[in-house]
Amino acid sequence: MADVYNWQLGRKMEYIYEEHHPRKQISWVYDLNKCIGCHTCSLGCKTTWTSGRGQEYMFWNSVETKPYGYWPLGWDVRLLEVLGVQEWKGDKYNGKTIFEAAGPEKAFLGFLPETEDWAYPNLGEDDLSSPVEKGSHFSLPHIAWMFYFPRTCNHCTYPACLAACPRKAIYKREEDGVVLIDQHRCRGYRECIRACPYKRPMFNTVSKVSEKCIACYPALAEGVQSRCVVNCIGKIRIQGFKNRHDKPDPENPIDFLVHFKKIGLPIYPQFGLEPNLYYIPPIHVPIPYLRQMFGPGAAQAVATYQRMREGKEPEIQAILHLMTSTEYIVTRFLVKGSEVIGYDEKQKEVVRVPVREPIHVRPHYDEKLAVYRHNIT
Repeated sequence: MADVYNWQLGRKMEYIYEEHHPRKQISWVYDLNKCIGCHTCSLGCKTTWTSGRGQEYMFWNSVETKPYGYWPLGWDVRLLEVLGVQEWKGDKYNGKTIFEAAGPEKAFLGFLPETEDWAYPNLGEDDLSSPVEKGSHFSLPHIAWMFYFPRTCNHCTYPACLAACPRKAIYKREEDGVVLIDQHRCRGYRECIRACPYKRPMFNTVSKVSEKCIACYPALAEGVQSRCVVNCIGKIRIQGFKNRHDKPDPENPIDFLVHFKKIGLPIYPQFGLEPNLYYIPPIHVPIPYLRQMFGPGAAQAVATYQRMREGKEPEIQAILHLMTSTEYIVTRFLVKGSEVIGYDEKQKEVVRVPVREPIHVRPHYDEKLAVYRHNIT
């Protein structure tokens, strides 16, 4: 085992390979406050990549309802229970990662789901955290709450699937950090599925090899965002390339949300994989739940989002309006007057949208059409 630095944990940790970083790292930020649970992302991915034999059950992109939704069944709680105490001291994680908790004879702590665990992708959909009592009212955080939680491969900096593969069939691309499985080398041992705490590799029962999200790398090569991002109706997603934690760029939208404003947080950073998919936590959910899920920065992220809603964080608001406003990858943003402009890697303008979405009020009665409108905005 080697010592590598995990910036999400604030310390070095054990990993099977020496520390190495790609030339650039593909990353995403999802705003969970805007996800409407329509599954358009899942269907866009499904019809593009997993419509073949043996892939019938696969959703490389899935959407759960937290706190009671899981796919596969119990993917997070089962590992959290055996991982032990996950203690944070400030921004430093003092507990053990899945690599450090494995013991001397194993490379990782994990489990292999049963076949039946994959059978219920919508388990717990729309279930609230508790019953709604008579006389209940809305407040922040909500008394009874739920939120939609879209998931795909995190294309981690320290992938457990890569560390676990006895065939060395899994690799991380130097040019963009995408994690892929070599279908010719894979022999279907499923150690990658056992190791991944997020359960994103999946086993094809016909071809007898593992498969997973490929970050739509053919589109990536053309500067186009992944299918799940482009298809998002709720405009919750933005995709780009994140710089290293010690060399962030304030004009890069991913860097700005993750490293400068710290509003984009990783999922279960205590697992130790340094995932590169980040979430803006839902502001209506109790902080203790968000903290165990997204780490110690949850309260600050919620407070920052609240300031944005009050008009005190115009740059964050500007980036959120860039989300899914173009199919192209935005690598730099610029707020200019009342507009925000997005540029691609060649510094070409690819999108321009208002920082504040304009509101148009129409007359209740339209004399020209002789009709009454119930929705006038």
